[in-house]
Amino acid sequence: MMGSPHREIAVLPVDSARARLYTEGWQSWSVTGQVPVASEPYQVTAANSLAIDCQYRQAAPPGVHQGSGLLAVDPGDGGPVHVVGARSAASIVPVVRAALHGDRLVITADEPVDYLADPGPGGIAGALARWGSRFAASAGVVPGALQQLPTVWCSWYQYYGDVSADTVVANLAAMDERDVPVDVVQIDDGYASAPGDWLDHSSRFPDLPALIGRIRDSGRRAGIWIAPLLVGHQSNLYCAHPDWVVAHYGGGDPVWAGDVCRQHCAALDVTHPGAADYLSQVLTTMRGWGIDYFKVDFMYAGGYEGRRREHVTGVEAYRHALGLIRQAIGPEPVLLACGAPILPSVGLVDAMRVGPDIASCYDPPDGNLSMPAQRNAARNTVARAWQHGRFWVNDPDCLMARPGVERREDWAAVVEEFGGLRASGDAIALLDGWGLETTRRVLVPSPVDPLC
Repeated sequence: MMGSPHREIAVLPVDSARARLYTEGWQSWSVTGQVPVASEPYQVTAANSLAIDCQYRQAAPPGVHQGSGLLAVDPGDGGPVHVVGARSAASIVPVVRAALHGDRLVITADEPVDYLADPGPGGIAGALARWGSRFAASAGVVPGALQQLPTVWCSWYQYYGDVSADTVVANLAAMDERDVPVDVVQIDDGYASAPGDWLDHSSRFPDLPALIGRIRDSGRRAGIWIAPLLVGHQSNLYCAHPDWVVAHYGGGDPVWAGDVCRQHCAALDVTHPGAADYLSQVLTTMRGWGIDYFKVDFMYAGGYEGRRREHVTGVEAYRHALGLIRQAIGPEPVLLACGAPILPSVGLVDAMRVGPDIASCYDPPDGNLSMPAQRNAARNTVARAWQHGRFWVNDPDCLMARPGVERREDWAAVVEEFGGLRASGDAIALLDGWGLETTRRVLVPSPVDPLC
């Protein structure tokens, strides 16, 4: 199901030299932020970005700013901020566009939206915060009910896919030796043989349940990364059940035109009873090992439009998947979403990654504004600060404080100011004096009170 034709929502007089606008990205990694109305909109051209970052896999036309379910405009003349937002995100998310024509900004949307003029304080951020509180309430988020999250150590940003049981054990020892306050030790990608075969472990993890037990015996909680809606083409799951994946209306798989998790992937169709039972079995098994912190990644795959067993929208299928996940793991574990559609997730997760992955480089090597880099991660983290404490606990991504990380002081400052979830991504033994002191200081649970 694709978007409907766009219709005009408003034509706003603006001071084109001073007016600014905010566009919400489709998912965690999608470009989000405030920009001058007269600036040239960022153009998505790479095949993987079209598939991952753009709702319906469609970029905005040239010269047009585009938001997924939310767009806000400060006209620059001292007047109220204009907010155009989704009424709900339970079945579909409207695409909102804005195009500047002289001193007029034309706003359109492809589905019904709410339009309001907010005269309150705080500019765009203040208006978004007030809109967000109302949207969260409509999605069932109870004010003040969000839980404070534990501090985390994550294996990805030091070891990436080469993580092993031995490196996890070594870091457990280093946390004790160097007095680093970690509550959850989270094993990231690298433990499974293929996306989808989550209970079939790589040779580097000869006994994953025993490792989970060792983490818990250290007095810490155990966490795990999983991309529950991805199925690798080379996986046993795909070979056995090719009918359990979503098919693109135009043919082929709708997930990505390139490699995900080191191989091509399809999206799991959770409307298929067999696929839903399998996913529940995997997560129930992991919960039985003692895992009570789940980082669910590449979740955008569940929101694709495509042919499923049941005729539902991508958003409906995605929300159904989150419901299955929560039912399988139970109400107590932390559920952190990443690479996830933003508005459809409100009310269904405890925490949300709000930007692209952090990396040791400041600028993305290829200039892609949604790829891993400090500049990209910081931009989204600051822009989406208003979501913290309203929708969920914001996750800016891990602190990287070891030597060799470009502008590590700048990233530490962002995490310390805007981080709701506090996590370390370094091999503890490799931290120098500054990195160790900074990690100890930043890894303190932060309040879940709204940031703005």
